[in-house]
Amino acid sequence: MLSETVYLALGANLGDRAETLRRAVADLSDVASVTAVSDVFETEPAYVLDQPRFYNLAVTIETAVGPYALLRALKSIENELGRRPGVRYGARAIDLDILIFGDIIMDTPDLSVPHPRIAERAFVLAPLAEIAPDLVVPGHGRTVSDLLAALGDIAGQVWRKGPLATLDLDREADA
Repeated sequence: MLSETVYLALGANLGDRAETLRRAVADLSDVASVTAVSDVFETEPAYVLDQPRFYNLAVTIETAVGPYALLRALKSIENELGRRPGVRYGARAIDLDILIFGDIIMDTPDLSVPHPRIAERAFVLAPLAEIAPDLVVPGHGRTVSDLLAALGDIAGQVWRKGPLATLDLDREADA
């Protein structure tokens, strides 16, 4: 397989969120070349509201593995970083989602690409718009920026914290 451009969403709301995200981005190098990393955004939880806020970011990778092999690698990284089965949309040490995989559109019991809820999630679209604002989301026919704008005022649910590589976000939040 030729190299594909893939966009991922990463989120964490348990433990040292910043360190977990750093480790997840570093671990991606086993299956891909990371070509862009958004700033970290702190976000309110969605769906299950009684849990800590998340740190979210988006990354662009280039990979020669297919969608299912990438999904297996992401699940392995999640497991290594402490993700355990729990309540759907509940608190978690780490969450790695495939948002967009090249131009592929697929919907199977194990994997849907593009991510089926991409257009409703400010916590995904805000970081993704930072690294790929003009990317047209397959199957939606709209850019990431357009989808984000369609959500309206997100200021009350998404806060830019800064670059993952240079901020000690959890310690900074405690200060």
